Amino acid sequence: MGIPARWLAVLAFTACGTAFAQGYPNRPVKVVVPWPPGQATDVAARVVAEKLSASLGQQLVVDNRPGAGGTIGSDFAAKSAPDGYTILAGSSGPISISPRVQKVPYDPDKDFEPICMIASTGYVLVANPSVPAKNAAEFVALLRANPGKYTFASSGTGATAHLVAELFNSSTGITASHVPYKGSAPAITDLVAGHVNYAFETTASVVGHIKAERLKAFAVSSDTRSLILPDLPPIAEALNLPGFDMRAWIGFIAPTGLPRDVRQKLAAECHKAVALPEVKEKLLALGLEPGASPEDMSAYLRAQGERFGAIARSAKIRLD
Repeated sequence: MGIPARWLAVLAFTACGTAFAQGYPNRPVKVVVPWPPGQATDVAARVVAEKLSASLGQQLVVDNRPGAGGTIGSDFAAKSAPDGYTILAGSSGPISISPRVQKVPYDPDKDFEPICMIASTGYVLVANPSVPAKNAAEFVALLRANPGKYTFASSGTGATAHLVAELFNSSTGITASHVPYKGSAPAITDLVAGHVNYAFETTASVVGHIKAERLKAFAVSSDTRSLILPDLPPIAEALNLPGFDMRAWIGFIAPTGLPRDVRQKLAAECHKAVALPEVKEKLLALGLEPGASPEDMSAYLRAQGERFGAIARSAKIRLD
């Protein structure tokens, strides 16, 4: 009995895919960074891309395509051929948040598949030193007793820091006024000056101010202690809020349809690169915590998107 034609086609495709993967890569790989040079995602992607260039034997070329909060470059990557020669330096902003607060020309759950997690970072709950609280519990008690009196800053409406603050406020029963800025730098400047009272900001952006006592730090938004600020408790621990775990992430993802063997090869080499001591050191210097990928990165990213979406809906945040 002969083999049915449709099974011959499947076998041929499988053999072709395996052969393709064995020869991959045979030309340079484009790494799309949807942010300008020097931004955290850009620097982290370059650190790992340099190691992958050596291990894969082909150059990984960074292609910066900034604009529209990272959605322009992300859309370019989403519409690229799923052959392993275009990958995206994805991050929580354009992948986990923007599609939940505005219209974007791609579907993060359908148009991308993950390769590996490079790093993540929690946010630090910081306040101007004039705020009369010594720890997170006192801070929450103070704001609860004074609804509407205090203000919190963010790098912009719908930004990760804004959504983390909204979740914190709703979880603790705080009523405060949001003051959005055009980026973290002006928000922190006004926070240090006392024009706003508190904020959630990345470790890298506030660690210097904390050490110089220009800002008070109460807790971190991740469910584990920060490697950079280990004395600060997680909010989940300090305020007895099990499950409170909000982080920004950076990782490599690819257009959906990437050959399985190519994806596995990229993932394996990426995990090796992130585990290197010199890569860890460079990521920590950026205020990023090197991290192994979750057991199921696809499920993790979907959960991240759903959680940010739920916060945005609850706070009625929409940018369209």
